[in-house]
Amino acid sequence: MSLGLGIVLFVIGAILAFALNLAVDWIDLQLVGYILMVAGAIVIILGIVLLARRRRSVSTSHTSVDPATGDRVVRNEHSAPEDPTTL
Repeated sequence: MSLGLGIVLFVIGAILAFALNLAVDWIDLQLVGYILMVAGAIVIILGIVLLARRRRSVSTSHTSVDPATGDRVVRNEHSAPEDPTTL
């Protein structure tokens, strides 16, 4: 969702900054376009960072010897985010 929002902000900002040739007295649309482009780039970067952080997983391996039989017991644990759609 954050990547899509960033792309939308960037595109709207580019349209306001470069494609729209409209003069409004009370607001500078070109400046608003640049601000939206910067905001979109920041949202895209944050979205990529959060996606990379979300995909991390932890894997633990524990080895012990069973005292009764003398056999080696290996226990593997793997934990990952439960719901990949949440932060």
